[in-house]
Amino acid sequence: MAHAAQVGLQDATSPIMEELIIFHDHALMIIFLICFLVLYALFLTLTTKLTSTNISDAQEMETVWTILPAIILVLIALPSLRILYMTDEINDPSFTIKSIGHQWYWTYEYTDYGGLIFNSYMLPPLFLEPGDLRLLDVDNRVVLPVEAPVRMMITSQDVLHSWAVPTLGLKTDAIPGRLNQTTFTATRPGLYYGQCSEICGANHSFMPIVLELIPLKIFEMGPVFTL
Repeated sequence: MAHAAQVGLQDATSPIMEELIIFHDHALMIIFLICFLVLYALFLTLTTKLTSTNISDAQEMETVWTILPAIILVLIALPSLRILYMTDEINDPSFTIKSIGHQWYWTYEYTDYGGLIFNSYMLPPLFLEPGDLRLLDVDNRVVLPVEAPVRMMITSQDVLHSWAVPTLGLKTDAIPGRLNQTTFTATRPGLYYGQCSEICGANHSFMPIVLELIPLKIFEMGPVFTL
């Protein structure tokens, strides 16, 4: 999860998030080079006496500053499209979880376990135990296995919500009357936190998401929920 004064992205817990971090660094280096080039040109403009008139008709220069931005856009677009198609791939998921957004809590349904359904509310400050995180911990966590593809079916019952877990690279809108889906494969166990990322009303900030990822062998013994 994020911590105070954090500058970079959260550590990746899924292959998609690893790709997103690599793409972020790739795009950031291009932005740095563009900024350096622009600042260098401004510096030369301010410090050089412009006494030459030979550049008034420079076809070669115009060709370069027309083609170069197109090449830069291609260098950014190709890896971006690759990751976009990767996020849409759904290859034989092992588990399917349905998430329903409400004002202001989440309902989860384990469709592979006889329609097991439970609600997940944010823990009020009076109920927090030592080590719990204020505004982030919930009464019922979503327990899932690591190293197994999981499909999330996401919808809403009232207004627009957004189911987002940054460390997994997930952010999917919950829209009333529409069923969106996304997949992820966690690479290591632990507790991972997210929040609704769509302004959905007065208590928008108080509907967190907590995933408890455990080894597959433990999960196969039966779903374990923190009640």
